[in-house]
Amino acid sequence: MRSAREFNFDGLVGPSHNYAGLSFGNVASFNNVKSASNPKQAALQGLEKMRALAARGFAQALLPPQDRPNFRLLRSLGFSGSNADVLQQAYKESPVILACAYSASPMWTANAATVSPSADTADGRVHFTPANLNNKLHRAFEHVQSARALRAIFNDGTRFAVHDALPGTPAFGDEGAANHTRLCASHGAQGVEMFVYGRAEFDASAPAPKRYPARHTLEASQAVARLHGLAAPRSVFIQQNPDVIDQGVFHNDVIAVGNGNVLFYHEQAFADEAGALSQLRQAMAGVGAELNALRVDTGMVSVADAVASYLFNSQLLSKPDGKMALVVPHECQENAAVARYLQGLVASGGPVDELVHFDLRQSMRNGGGPACLRLRVALTEEESAAMHQGVVMSESLYHTLVAWVEKHYRDRLEPQDLADPALALEVHAALEELSMILGLPGLYDFDL
Repeated sequence: MRSAREFNFDGLVGPSHNYAGLSFGNVASFNNVKSASNPKQAALQGLEKMRALAARGFAQALLPPQDRPNFRLLRSLGFSGSNADVLQQAYKESPVILACAYSASPMWTANAATVSPSADTADGRVHFTPANLNNKLHRAFEHVQSARALRAIFNDGTRFAVHDALPGTPAFGDEGAANHTRLCASHGAQGVEMFVYGRAEFDASAPAPKRYPARHTLEASQAVARLHGLAAPRSVFIQQNPDVIDQGVFHNDVIAVGNGNVLFYHEQAFADEAGALSQLRQAMAGVGAELNALRVDTGMVSVADAVASYLFNSQLLSKPDGKMALVVPHECQENAAVARYLQGLVASGGPVDELVHFDLRQSMRNGGGPACLRLRVALTEEESAAMHQGVVMSESLYHTLVAWVEKHYRDRLEPQDLADPALALEVHAALEELSMILGLPGLYDFDL
C-alpha cells in the first residue's frame, strides 16, 4: 500500500456569481431568486476557507471559474448581432436563458467530476469523468471547460486519465462527486466507491421522487465505474430516498458525507438503509476495513433542519492524530437542533472531535455549502508532484488572488446587470489575468 493525501480542490467563485434561482429542487437557490448577490464577497469567503485549511496542513488546491457569459449558447439559441446585441436581446426576450449563460455554478466543484484514485483503478491511474449535469440548462455546458481544466492540471497521461462526459441524455444523468463517496482504511489503500443515484432509467419499477427531479441515474454511475476500471466487489450502488429528494435533498452530499471508514448520514438518506449498510460493510470487509456508520436520527435532526443548515454538506477531514474535523457553515450554529446535535457529536468520543465553522453565506444562499465547493482527489506523493502546481493553495497564492478579486469583482450584482456588455468584458479581463497567475495560459477558449 502506498501512502496518499486527499486534496480538496475548491471552486474559485467566478465574477458573475448571481442569484437567478435556476436550480429547481434546490430550496436555497430557489428561495433567493433574483436578489442581489455580492461576487466579491463570495470569492473572498471561498478563498478564506481554502487558506485556513491549507494553513492547517490539509492538502488544498483550487479549480478556476469558467468563462461567462456563454455566447456560444446564446447564439445557438437564436440570439444574434454583436455581443452587446446578443445580451440585450436575451435580456429582453428570455432573461432566464441569459442568467443560464452567466451562471457561476462551476464554483461547486463537487459536481465537476467523479474521481477514482489510482489504488482503486485497473490501470493504476487516477481517473476523472466530468459530469454532464444534463438536468439543468445552466449546468449542462460546464463539462466542456471542466474537462479542459482537469486536463490542464492533470496533464501526465501516464498517471491521470480524464474522460469525456457521458452522453447528454436523461438515461445517463450524471451529477459527479456530489453523489459519490469513497470509503477506505486510508487514502492510499484500496477503497470502496459508493455511488448514490436518484432513479433508474431502465427500471420502471424503481421508486422515484414526485415533486423534484432525480438528477442522477444508476446507469450513469455504472458507466463511470466501468470507465474507471473499478472492481465490482468494491463498487456499491445505492438508491437515494426519493422522499428526501422531494424535501430538497437534490444530491446525496446534502444528506450524507463520508471520509476514511466513516459514513456520516441521516437515517432517511437511502431508499433501503439496512440494505445499503449491509452492502457497504461487506465491501469494506473485502478491503480489510470496518465501516463506522454515524447515523443521525430524524428525532434529533429533521430533514428540513438538515437542508436548512447543510449539516451533511460538510467536509470530514482526517487529522494527523487519527481523529476527524467536520467543516460546517455558520448556519449550523444558528439552527438550534443542529447545534445541539453537533455539540453532542464532538463530546461523544467518536471519530469527530472538532468543528470548523466558515462563513459561506454567499454560496449558501445560492444552494451550496462546504462540500459543494470542493472536489476530493486522493493522490500519492508522485501523483501530487506530477500535477500542475500553480493551483495548489499557499499563503502567497492566497494574497495574490485576494488582490485579483479586489481588482476585478463587483460587490453587487443584480439581474439587470447581466445585460450590461461591460460585465462580459470585465469577466474576460479577470479570467485572462487569472490564467497567467495560475500558470495556465490557454486555459480559456474565449468566445467574446
